[in-house]
Amino acid sequence: MQKAHFRFYAALNDLLPLQRRGRSFSHDFAAPASVKDAIEAFGVPHTEVDLILANGEPAAFSHPLRDGDTISVYPLFRSLNPGPLAYLQRSKGEIHFVLDTHLGKLAAHLRMLGFDSWYCSNCQDEKLAQISASQQRTLLSRDRGLLKRSIVTQGYLVREAKPEQQLIEVVNRFDLSGLIAPFRLCLHCNAPLWPVAKELINDRLLPDTRQRYHEFHICPHCDRVYWKGSHYQRMIRVIEHTIDAAKMGRPERFDRRTG
Repeated sequence: MQKAHFRFYAALNDLLPLQRRGRSFSHDFAAPASVKDAIEAFGVPHTEVDLILANGEPAAFSHPLRDGDTISVYPLFRSLNPGPLAYLQRSKGEIHFVLDTHLGKLAAHLRMLGFDSWYCSNCQDEKLAQISASQQRTLLSRDRGLLKRSIVTQGYLVREAKPEQQLIEVVNRFDLSGLIAPFRLCLHCNAPLWPVAKELINDRLLPDTRQRYHEFHICPHCDRVYWKGSHYQRMIRVIEHTIDAAKMGRPERFDRRTG
């Protein structure tokens, strides 16, 4: 039996047993074994990892473990200067999401902020993984097993349980607060909304809505009509709170009594 020494940093410690958090620990293994195999055996999906150092040198997931290796494992750091290091999960360009079946409300919230978020309430894990890989979408999930699938290269394990807290967590994790463009996507089907003349939808409006509101948008996919009704101000408060909490770097609790 051979032995390697591991140390996980920052948010990755959330995924480890208490006795392994914030410290180095030994891992016995039988060759052949890869760094990825060991990391996921500890309960950390490879999608959570952005940088691996093996004996102080950048390493890939496929790096073969050797007796006496010292392995340091890092998550994504928003403010870390990449320099010459070989990062594994650093996202490039515009981000697109696919969410598992337990995150429907989070999908609607992300769409509210203007982020392309694919969601299906009854999709199997295999299809979600395939969509993530084929469409280069970041897979958001509460299921570690789903994120450990080798086909998934971009993903994140959502820690929080409540949708508003999950939203702050994801915005903070991917540094999205400066990219928010609210109310441009349908909350139900993710399609871009189109402005529509009031006279074209007058027959679909209740008398009070017809009298009080004059600016409308329509989803070309599901035909839903949107306007700045009473729900709009609450959504604005959610967006403002999300931005403020993300700037502070933690998923603060959203108080329904004030927002």
